[in-house]
Amino acid sequence: MVVQQHGRRGGAVAFVVAAGLTVGAAATTGCSEMGAMAADERSAADGLALVRRAADVLVRSGSSMARTSMETANGGTRVTIRGSGRFDYGEGLGRLRVVLPEDAAGSEEHRPVTELLAPGELYMKDRGAGVPADKWVRIDTTGLADGNLVTGGATDPLSAAELLRGARKVTYVGEARAEEDGAAVRHYRGTVDIRKAAAEASHARGALAAAAKGFSTSVVPFDVFLDEQGRLRKVRHRFTFSNAPQGADGVQVVSTTVLYAFGVRVDVELPPEREIYAGTIDVTRS
Repeated sequence: MVVQQHGRRGGAVAFVVAAGLTVGAAATTGCSEMGAMAADERSAADGLALVRRAADVLVRSGSSMARTSMETANGGTRVTIRGSGRFDYGEGLGRLRVVLPEDAAGSEEHRPVTELLAPGELYMKDRGAGVPADKWVRIDTTGLADGNLVTGGATDPLSAAELLRGARKVTYVGEARAEEDGAAVRHYRGTVDIRKAAAEASHARGALAAAAKGFSTSVVPFDVFLDEQGRLRKVRHRFTFSNAPQGADGVQVVSTTVLYAFGVRVDVELPPEREIYAGTIDVTRS
């Protein structure tokens, strides 16, 4: 949260004169305070602008590798789903290999789920739930209550970046190092408004508009790490669902995305119609 300090120059002058100092010294002190305050405000504004531009910078960067994790906390139970893959941000296409924890599938072993992400669509293979092994499940992400921010077990990196277009308050935390290559990054913390993000989005507008209705609040806390080129290196969003029993806390979901190896080659071919499963599944079940 950014806290703005408001200088009271008149009070400062009165205090300095009473102490036997010159009015000129008081004026200098007041200017110094105002200058520092203006610098703080510029710094906060610069950080906010950088965070809001993260999606545009990501598209210009072309592509990258990605690691994802999604931790769900419901009461005392925590489940973490992990993924890895690569994305073409110009085309809005990506491929992820998502690994479910053993107990999430209700058995000791479960094959990793292959996910293909495209604007407004999610394709999943080896999803289970009675789907033939050679078929893909295709889902319209604009029809999901969360816009596929969490349903697929991983947040599309470009959608995660576009969420940041809705940043409202940003605080600069400090410098850090990127997890994969040790590059210098800047850590910012704040909140986003999903509704504002949806209005500003270009890649995931429909999905984010759906998501704005699926969470108990449209305000989502985040931590983001940007490198010197303004590229997104890591982002963590903390979502809260409203589908908890009356009187209980909502389900908490923490989604983390780490990006690295920018410029990597990405080949994503969406499956033909004949390979799409024609039945229905419950995507809320593992």
